[in-house]
Amino acid sequence: MFYWFLRYIALGPVLRVVFRPRVMGHENVPETGPAILASNHLSYADWLFMPLTISRKVTFVAKAEYFNSPGVKGWLQKKFFSGAGQVPIDRSGASAAEGALTTAKRVLASGELFGIYPEGTRSHDGKLYRGKTGVARLALETGVPVVPVAVVGTDVVAPPGKKFGQFTRPHVRYGRPLDFSRYEGMENDRYILRSITDEIMYEIMRLSGQEYVDTYAAVAKEASRAERASRRDAAEAAAGTEEMTPLPGSRQEPDARAS
Repeated sequence: MFYWFLRYIALGPVLRVVFRPRVMGHENVPETGPAILASNHLSYADWLFMPLTISRKVTFVAKAEYFNSPGVKGWLQKKFFSGAGQVPIDRSGASAAEGALTTAKRVLASGELFGIYPEGTRSHDGKLYRGKTGVARLALETGVPVVPVAVVGTDVVAPPGKKFGQFTRPHVRYGRPLDFSRYEGMENDRYILRSITDEIMYEIMRLSGQEYVDTYAAVAKEASRAERASRRDAAEAAAGTEEMTPLPGSRQEPDARAS
């Protein structure tokens, strides 16, 4: 109930009036029954704008910390995220990935739409990165179609590392559902999982127009951090060297006449 309150009364109308998001291909989302919506991930605002463009509820998984924080703030946070269609990862499994898969299967078994970001984390530079195979495993184990989704412009509205950005009209584009029933029973074949994931990422790339990088987003993000840190250290070292270099005519400069 709170989901629909946020969507139609509290939050949705404001986002629609202010940002006027555009949608293309919404007819590709099944009107009934389960489906996986596999989207690119440019900003924390993606999960706000994508569900606004279709009539059905979309459920995503979120960190358990959003749901079990203590105090009034924790209670409000839990209410907001659960009301916005987020569900905590089931950590009864051995890892967060297994927990997310368990939660996703439960959502799909109830006939709902499940949203997933195959890249695993937000893109730090606007490029599309290699997808993780969890989306392929989920598709094969549940037998539901995968709808590729591209959200464009949210990294302008809410850039990575910032709370606010610039105004633009986000675009949400839905591709035709992808059917992987031909691979039924092959969910343990890692080559099949990679092939399916790459097919999904290709469709997302085609819809979004992003440059594709065949590297995991988390790896690329860490490499970018390391590079920035290296440049900063080099700049600080250079600045320190300049401070230690005596100026011409200063007392620290050796007197050539003394030699």
